[in-house]
Amino acid sequence: MLFFVVFLLFSILVLRLGELQIVFGDDFKREIERTDNITVSNPVPRGRMIDRNGNVIVDNSPLNAITYTKYQNTTPQEMLETAKKLAKLITMDTSKVRERDKKDFWMLIHPNKAKEKITAKEWTELENKKLDDKDIYKLQLKRITDEDLNSLTPDEVKTLAIYREFNSGYALTPQIVKNKDVTPEEFAAVSENLENLPGIDTTTDWARNYVFGDTLKSILGDVSSSDSGLPKEQLDKYLAKDYSRNERVGKSYLELKYEDVLRGEKAKVKNTTDKSGKILSSEVISEGNRGKDLVLTIDMDLQAQVDKIIEEEIWNAKKSPNTGLMDRAFAVMMNPKTGEILALSGKQLVKNKETGKLEMRDYAQGTFTSSYNMGSAVKGATILTGYQTGAIRPGSVLRDEPLVIKGTPVKKSWKTFGDINDLRALQVSSNVYMWKTVIAMAGGRYIPNGPLVLDTDKGFSTMRKSFNQFGLGIRTGIDLPNEMSGFPGSDKRSGLLLDFAIGQYDTYTPIQLAQYISTIANGGYRIQPHVVKEIREPELDNNELGPIVAEIQPKVLNRVEMKDEWIKRVQEGFRMVMQVGDGTGTGFWRSKPYNPAGKTGTAEAFYDGSDKSKRGTEVWNLSLVSFAPYDNPEVAIAVVVPWAYEGNSGPSINHLIGTRAMDAYFNLKNARQSGTAAAGEDNTAANNPPAEQPQH
Repeated sequence: MLFFVVFLLFSILVLRLGELQIVFGDDFKREIERTDNITVSNPVPRGRMIDRNGNVIVDNSPLNAITYTKYQNTTPQEMLETAKKLAKLITMDTSKVRERDKKDFWMLIHPNKAKEKITAKEWTELENKKLDDKDIYKLQLKRITDEDLNSLTPDEVKTLAIYREFNSGYALTPQIVKNKDVTPEEFAAVSENLENLPGIDTTTDWARNYVFGDTLKSILGDVSSSDSGLPKEQLDKYLAKDYSRNERVGKSYLELKYEDVLRGEKAKVKNTTDKSGKILSSEVISEGNRGKDLVLTIDMDLQAQVDKIIEEEIWNAKKSPNTGLMDRAFAVMMNPKTGEILALSGKQLVKNKETGKLEMRDYAQGTFTSSYNMGSAVKGATILTGYQTGAIRPGSVLRDEPLVIKGTPVKKSWKTFGDINDLRALQVSSNVYMWKTVIAMAGGRYIPNGPLVLDTDKGFSTMRKSFNQFGLGIRTGIDLPNEMSGFPGSDKRSGLLLDFAIGQYDTYTPIQLAQYISTIANGGYRIQPHVVKEIREPELDNNELGPIVAEIQPKVLNRVEMKDEWIKRVQEGFRMVMQVGDGTGTGFWRSKPYNPAGKTGTAEAFYDGSDKSKRGTEVWNLSLVSFAPYDNPEVAIAVVVPWAYEGNSGPSINHLIGTRAMDAYFNLKNARQSGTAAAGEDNTAANNPPAEQPQH
């Protein structure tokens, strides 16, 4: 019976083995030999940024790099052994190693000591499922002492820094271990020992290189590092677009706005792995392409000069009394016919927290993210609104006299001019002419010593709608993120409507002021400003530009509802400001050979800067708009200097910046046309003319 039972069992075993070998043998063989094909995308260098003259602004600098690729089934112990070997060949920055990293590492290299951190009772509770693995892990972390951590040697901490980088990557995706300050000796040593370093490779990485330093840096934007990778708040969006979590992306301004263009097409590699996750072979599916290049409208030679001019004039002005609150200035230069931004400059004085000293920093983004009262520079829009509404006609004569309104302090121009027409009102910047124009527009009538009754709802609505046509009070549409529209006042008292007419109520941005003067200069077309001129395919030869992918054409946002002769009359008034008689700008502009036209501005305002103790202090904002040549404009400029000084007079920094910037533009143009090196711009003001009087 026993023999029969044994025979029966062996028979069953033989039959089962036969079934497995004959019936299922091929299936098991295929399972053993099964492989997986996994496609991995590798990042490529970003596209460059180039100025309108072909000068490279942003490029990629090649870097020697050491990478690690983790296989799917690589164990922590295997990674640790590789990290130990690599630590003997390279130096490693350990500043990023945190205390938590050290605790995890200590448990990895001292597993027995880590177990001793848990009591017998707690191990029993784990077996009885009163505690789980996470609870045990937390207890171990809590009980690791400073003495334990201090026992880690410098070599072990270096190994930890490398091991930490290994763990920050993803399976089969190369992770940068070190790409900064990799010496030729380190690169060679690692390359020679790749056979003993599983997963390690040597390659060439890139770093973003801003060729002109801080010039325009706030507009060009930043790129994330491979350490920070994708921003958490946009993680899902980027992952859906086939980004890796540790991939570098644009974080701000042009780098962010044109991320899809600058990113490029990633290289794709198909890895064939066996059942254990070991790579059997790799096949390049696509080589990938560097990101496309952006050609900007900016003239970097001009930009650099305008930046320097603003810096010098701020420092010079700070030597004058009552300028303690002045800390910034802006200048925007653009082609009034195409909207191309030639220079977008802003500078700001910021106190260094360590030294306590003031430092000059780039604040170009302030040209479209900050707004101020602009003063008399907007009077061209007031006159044109007067024409449009019938409040005045070209040539209308009004008396410039002190206005005595019941219950209100006397309102007057900086000087009493008597009977003047519209051109003369612009030339000498008459406040009273503007006030009488808006009084008529709002259905009022000025009676000396009497009350002033205006339809302010109609007045504000009409004025703002008209000003919007020129770009004042609405977004210009510039191709940069975070543009603001300025702040309209909410109070609608009659006196504030008069303030609005002379630019002392609503606030506007410097880029809006540039769009406004460009609209007048080009005959009434509000052109959308832009800083990107072209998008081009990348070329292998970095000295060459690739084929054009897209070209940004001038975009007319609207045509102002004004007659051509009205606009030409305001243009003439602006010419008189700069070139005729006692125009408010003649002292600085009359002798300029490029036939300028423009308007000055001085606005009574209140300080609203970083010094909280000084907020609310009465200050003067200075502004300036200009275009040239008057008869065929090719460049327009807006200059804004908020909180320029306290008191009744101060330095004419708006004129100094404006004239020097315009000089720089035409000097560069002439130098290029003659084939000579760029000429230096004139740093002196004409005969040191007196400061412009405040325009109350």
